[in-house]
Formats: sequence, C-alpha cells, structure tokens
Amino acid sequence: MINNLVIVESPAKAKTIEKILGKDFQVRSSMGHIRDLLKNEISIDIKNRFKPQYIVPPDKKKVVSELKEVVRKAKTVWLASDEDREGEAIAWHLSEVLNLDPEKTKRIVFHEITKEAIDDAIKNPRSINQDLVNAQQARRVLDRIVGYELSPVLWKKIKPSLSAGRVQSVAVRLIVEREREIINFKSTSSFKVNALFYVNDKSGKSYQLKAELNNKFPDRKKALEFLSHCKTADFSIENILKKPARKSPSPPFTTSTLQQEASRKLNFSVAQTMTVAQRLYEAGKITYMRTDSVNLATTALDAASNVIEKTFGEQYSNRKNYKTKSKGAQEAHEAIRPTHLDKETITGNATEKKLYELIWKRTIASQMSDAQLERTTVTIAISNATEKFIAEGEVLKFDGFLKVYFESSDEEPEEDVSGLLPPIEKGMPLACLNIVATERFTHNPPRYTEASLVKKLEELGIGRPSTYAPTISTIQQRGYVMKEDRPGRERKYTQIILENKTIKEDTKTEITGAEKSKLFPDNIGMIVNDFLVEYFNNILDYNFTASVEKEFDEIATGNLNWFEMIGKFYKPFHEKVNKTLAKSAVNKGERKLGTDPETGKPVLVRMGRFGAVVQIGELSDSEKPRYASLRKGQNLESITLEEALELFRLPRTIGKFEDKDIIVSIGRFGPYILHNSTFYSLNKNTDDPYSVTAGRAIEIIQEKRLRDEKKVLRTFQEDAELSILNGRWGPYIKYKKENYKIPKTSDPSTITYEECLALIKDAPSRKKKKK
Repeated sequence: MINNLVIVESPAKAKTIEKILGKDFQVRSSMGHIRDLLKNEISIDIKNRFKPQYIVPPDKKKVVSELKEVVRKAKTVWLASDEDREGEAIAWHLSEVLNLDPEKTKRIVFHEITKEAIDDAIKNPRSINQDLVNAQQARRVLDRIVGYELSPVLWKKIKPSLSAGRVQSVAVRLIVEREREIINFKSTSSFKVNALFYVNDKSGKSYQLKAELNNKFPDRKKALEFLSHCKTADFSIENILKKPARKSPSPPFTTSTLQQEASRKLNFSVAQTMTVAQRLYEAGKITYMRTDSVNLATTALDAASNVIEKTFGEQYSNRKNYKTKSKGAQEAHEAIRPTHLDKETITGNATEKKLYELIWKRTIASQMSDAQLERTTVTIAISNATEKFIAEGEVLKFDGFLKVYFESSDEEPEEDVSGLLPPIEKGMPLACLNIVATERFTHNPPRYTEASLVKKLEELGIGRPSTYAPTISTIQQRGYVMKEDRPGRERKYTQIILENKTIKEDTKTEITGAEKSKLFPDNIGMIVNDFLVEYFNNILDYNFTASVEKEFDEIATGNLNWFEMIGKFYKPFHEKVNKTLAKSAVNKGERKLGTDPETGKPVLVRMGRFGAVVQIGELSDSEKPRYASLRKGQNLESITLEEALELFRLPRTIGKFEDKDIIVSIGRFGPYILHNSTFYSLNKNTDDPYSVTAGRAIEIIQEKRLRDEKKVLRTFQEDAELSILNGRWGPYIKYKKENYKIPKTSDPSTITYEECLALIKDAPSRKKKKK
C-alpha cells in the first residue's frame, strides 16, 4: 500500500520533489505520456457542449494501466501539476482518465520547488478549480476551431499543407505590416551639427567641450550658410543648468520581460529562454517561469534585503512591493526569482548559469536604492546667430541598483555626446576647434526581433505567458516568418567641416540597413496574411484577439460560461468559412511586372509549387513559360522588372579551367558549378551564383577534389567497386553503391579483401525505403 502518491508532469520535477518529501511520498512523473494521452478529440457540437472524447493510442494503454494500478494502491493521490491554467487542466484530465476518487484526491500548487513551499501546499490542499479548467478548455477548443476550419480554406485557395492559427496569424500580421511600412518608407536627410570647443581653467589648463546644435538643417545649402556665419562668430557660455536626477530599478521578471532581456543580453531565442527556465524551475532553483506578476513574497523581500545589506551596505537597500499592471494576470502570483537569493551562482551548464545570474541580478536590483545623478545642461551662445549649441553632462552621485544591473533596450542607440563636463562658468568665452555638419538620414521603423514581438503582443493584450514562445516558434516552423541576419548596403553621405576658419566638404561612405536576428515575412506568409485579412478580418483583428483573452479571464473567474462563449463565436464563423470556400478566388500572389524586351512576352511573379518564382510567358502560350526562383531577400511585392530579368542570367559561363567551361546555375538542391561533367556545390550563405568569379569557382573545384582524394583510403585490385572511404563518422566500406560499417576491432589500413567481403556478407539486410 502507498500512503501518498504525488503525480507531476516531468521526471526532473519528480526527482527534485522526491528528494524534498522523502520516503513517505512516492512521486510519479507522467508528462511524456499526459501530452499524448490527453490530446483528446473535441467534437464541434454545441448541444453536447464540446464533451472530450479520450482516444488512448494502443502503445500508451499499458502506461494508463500502470498509472491506474499505482493509483489503486494509494491512500491519497496528490495532483501537483503547475499552478497555471494548463496545469489545472492537466490535473483535471488526469482525474478523468485515471477515474480518481474525489475523496482521496487532493490538488496542491506551489510556485517554487522548495521544502517550505511544498510543505505549505500539502497543509493547504484544495480541489480542482473547474473555472480554470474551463478557461483552458475554451482556449484549446477555440484555437482548434479556427485552425481546423481555416487551414482547409488555405489549402484550396492558396497552397496545400498551409495552416492558420488564432494567435499565430495575428503575430504574422504584425510582422507583415511592419515589413510593408519599411518597403514604403522614404528616408529623408538633414544635417546635424556638432562642435568641439576648448576652454582654459584658472590655472591655464585646457579642456575640450563637445556640444550639439539645437537645430538641424534640412539641406546642404542651409548647413553651409550656418558654417559660413560661424567663421566670424564668437562663442560663450550663456547658461548652466544643473538638475538632480534619479534612475529607478525595473521590477522583477515576468515571463515576457525575461524573454526580452535574455534575448538582448544573452542572445537567447524566446524558445531557448523558456526551455532553460523550465529546467531551472524543475531543479528547484527559480520560481515558476510562466507568470504575469511582478509581486515578490514577503520571505523573498526579507532575503533580498539581507543579501543587499550584507553585500553592499544598508544605504543600497530599498524594499519595494511592485504591483502587477496587467488586469488579466494569470494565477501564478509571484514574479520569476531565485528560490534562494543568497545563492548568486549555481551548478549547471553554461546557459543555465547565465540565465540564473540574469534572474538573480534583476531580482536583487529591484530591491535596491535608486541611482542618483546630477545632470548639467550648458547653453553656448553664438554671437551672430540665433541657434544655440547645447552641451550635456551627467555625473553619477550614487550608483544604487546600477552596481548590480542595468536594463537593456530594443531602441537603436543615438550618438552619445554627454559625459563629464570641464570646469566652466557663465559668461566664459570659448575657442572653437571645429564645427562639423554631418548628413544624417531618418530611420525606417525597426523590424521585430523575437523579444520586441513578445513586447508588442503583450502591449496589445494578445496571448499569455504560456503562449509567447510557442507562437513565435510556430510561425517560423511553418515558413511564414524567417529569423535572419542580413548584410547592409553602402550609402554615401556629406560632411562639411569648419576648421581654422576654412570650410571643406567630404563625401563619406557608411553601411546602413544591416539586420541581426530580425524577423522577416516570407512571400507565402504575406499571401496567407492578405487572404485572411480580406476574408476573415475579424479573426485577425488585434482588438478581437485581445477581447478573446479577456473572455478567457472571465471564464477563469467563473463569470462567463465557456461553451456559450464558444457557441456564440462558432456559428457565424462557420458560415463565413463556407461562404469563403464558395465565392473567393484562388490567390497565388500574382503580379505583372512588365514585358520581356527580348521575347515581348509578359513577365510576372507568383507563388509556385516550391516557392516564389518569376515567369516569362503565359501558360496558354504554345511555347512553355520560363521560370526562375526569387533570390533570398527578394519578395513578390517589391521586386522590379529589371531584378526579375536578372534572375534569367543563369546558367552562365564565367570562364575556363583545364580547357573546360565553368558554368554556374541553380538547381533543385541549390546553386552549383558544372565543370567537366562534374557538379560542385556553392555555399548558399557566402557564394552568390550571380556574382561568383572564375577564381572563386576554381578554388571550390580544387577544394572538393582535395577532399575527395583524402576520402579514399584504400582500393582493391580484385574488385574496382570495392573501396574503403573516410566518412564523417570514420572509415567504412563502400561496395556497389552501399555502405558497410567496419568494426572498431578491425584496422582499416590492414583489412584484407576477403575480410571486407565477409563483413559485407554478415551485414544486416537493408529494408527498401517506401516511396
């Protein structure tokens, strides 16, 4: 007989809890099976109120039987799944599948896996909260309805194997709309003016003073006029303004802010952050990692104060109780923090250590004093102009929380001209070393990173902590969105310099538009988005998606009936789906670019079977149309006729090597070189088939030949088809286009022909792959 049986989701969580509870409790994990067992089919039937129908796969029936047997032997069953809605739903599903007796079943929740938290949970058990279960069921059913009904529409109207989702499609819409803002953005230039002065103190020591003009000039002419005035101008300190300033620490981490900071500071993807955080939580090192709350428990506040006072001194401690601003904050009632704040570091792998350190610093900093600064603004007068130069300086009087942590930002940093200012007084004259007017350009709206997309979704009230990571992963896996680095392009700008009363102009070059780990919509993502916005605008409406989240919150508090909410949505939505199937046209994103000057045939772009293509000619023509795939970074909406025709330059002959032509083209498996009837692959990331030179091509051919030479270790005169090759995993036998392993006990350099044949004969038979 088992006195106490605790069921949790994962083996790691079970192992940690078992160490804490000891022998009186048996802890079982079934997460790997719960996910499979409880993927129940839900009938879209309002009358039956979407009653779950459990379908247990044959290979999982044994697992269910074993769980039922263990439950039968237990006096008390403790359901200890996570404390959010998904965890509550898992507990309810378990009770249904395992037919748990309510009299001997108890539900416990804790936001950290520590002895104190678990003991407290066991002392205060509760029953399963059906309202939370209903809120999770409502989310699940609504997402299935939208996905199951919209996806077949996309198959018929755009392309097979596409899919749509309630939250994912809205995330794609955000990225598509931002990309169009960037495409349509027209950059304008202006001239920013900076000056470098020097000033002498009373002892005669010279100091430099940097300042920026309080006005920008719209064009070169105005900038030149200003610099011409400055040739004869006198400069002096007109005013000095000193103001105290404070910087306050950020609150402890919520799920979204942790994802954002881990992306900025550690370059973690959203999915990686949640995976590592899950491991830290299950190991008992941090509190629950899916939360909207910024609140800290009293014990955590006490522990933070002790650490701060002991490490930095009493003046650095400033106890704060943060309040959660989000009305729909879920049931995890505490921010993400270390379970033991006295531990600044932990054991574990490198990613776990980095993320834990980030969480520890943010938590400790949130309970520290404000940083105190003194900001000085100096106004410099120009004797023959109304404009003023402004110099700014900042002195850190008390570092406070900055001793531990400073929050990063997604904003592009501006040129910083602030710093320590030299000793100056009002009315003091200044000598001008130089004045520089530099042409600057307005920036297009920034593309989303994973972190900034999470921030935007949270601002709009779309999704919840548990949905951010899967949403962003899903839209990338489906091919609607790509996370990429892209090189910038060269841009020329003008710089006008006044020095020693002489003006000179210079044209310089800079790199602009470079992107790192940014989210770009794929062509198919843009087409799907446009189709859904046209025919299902209410589903992709930001307010609708946010209002649905509020309705889930209402269900969770027992103020809304979940199947009535689903029923109200389903009927008009289903009618809209049928109407769209009947009346909408097939959408391939087709766009006519113009006419091919050589053939006179129309040139158009559209989605093909394997991606976006340029087509010359019509399908109705007697001659078959010609096709070329779009290059990386090109899209259907912005490609020009000239760029499209450029794609038909392949195949192209770029030179000769060993009296044979070198031909470059793109095939089914990517760009390649053809030389003397042999194919050589081009690196997709570094070698552009449209610009690769003959010299680089010869280099690739010779590198491949050298690799091939090293690959053949031995051949046999008895049979030319038998050889020993050096592969990625070590030496192996190749015979008649089949590969065979060489045992570790055999030496490839001395193995005989007869031994090779014996190894081939004794090798296990290979099953032919089904087509």
